[in-house]
Amino acid sequence: MMDELKVFTGNANPALARAVTEYLGMPLGKCEVFEFSNENIFVRILENVRQRDIFIIQPICSPVNKNLVELLIMLDAFKRASAERITAVVPYYGYGRTDKKDQPRVPITARLLADLLTVAGANRLLTVDFHAAQIQGFFNIPVDELTALYLLSDYFKKKHFDDLVVVATDIGISKRARDFAAKLKAPLAIMEKRRVGNHDQTETLNVIGEVNKRVAITVDDEIDTAGSLVNTVTTLMERGVREVYACCTHPVFSGSAIQRIAASPVKEVVVTDTISVNGAKKLDKITVLPIAPLLGEAIHRIHTGQSVGALFEQ
Repeated sequence: MMDELKVFTGNANPALARAVTEYLGMPLGKCEVFEFSNENIFVRILENVRQRDIFIIQPICSPVNKNLVELLIMLDAFKRASAERITAVVPYYGYGRTDKKDQPRVPITARLLADLLTVAGANRLLTVDFHAAQIQGFFNIPVDELTALYLLSDYFKKKHFDDLVVVATDIGISKRARDFAAKLKAPLAIMEKRRVGNHDQTETLNVIGEVNKRVAITVDDEIDTAGSLVNTVTTLMERGVREVYACCTHPVFSGSAIQRIAASPVKEVVVTDTISVNGAKKLDKITVLPIAPLLGEAIHRIHTGQSVGALFEQ
């Protein structure tokens, strides 16, 4: 039955795709995905996929629009090659922040992406930690949303901290942070903040909860420019926290994020490799946990008709 399963990748995070196929004990599918000099993207599948169960691994990360179009064209290519079922494995769902009309005359781009992926040929979606839970409802195809919560909390459990407090970086992430705190048997604090306009700037206002003389772990779904993280760390240190650790699922690390993290008093930033952390993004204080075993197990369960939700029943 596993002979019918094939895993392919675009250029967004090929190392992750290789790690997933190593977990599954199978070779990575062969295809060409490249850009002509006129910036048109070309895809050619180099093996038979007729009536096969296809999984395409492609996070929508930087360069976001190029990786998105690669994924759409790959979906179309596999659809036209008569694949039996095509699952878009999108570990990081770009444009996830644009999930509602919070100002007049703005788009809901997260919904637009759902429509584009479906029209292009995706029969189902496999992803990790959406920015907002309601994005699942934007799809008219099955969606399996995995979470890195267990992976991250298990890492910190091994550190055996005393006087720990888990800090949600804003009210929107508080439910996820509460679950994280429960796994570490720690209290929860919440940062109250306001975003300034449409720019990547936030104004941290208040800490809700007791943090004085504790070790704090901040929880978020992604770290983008690291502006929020730096503000949070600074505010927590001013409130008497002994040490601050940070964790998130998606290391976007855009703009001056790496320089900000390097200059910040944060002790360690723990992330997964839904987005590749390489080159200049590597810092001693950034720890990357592999997400491939979780994705590989989910792919195996989807292919064999087993429960994906059972992965998280603890």
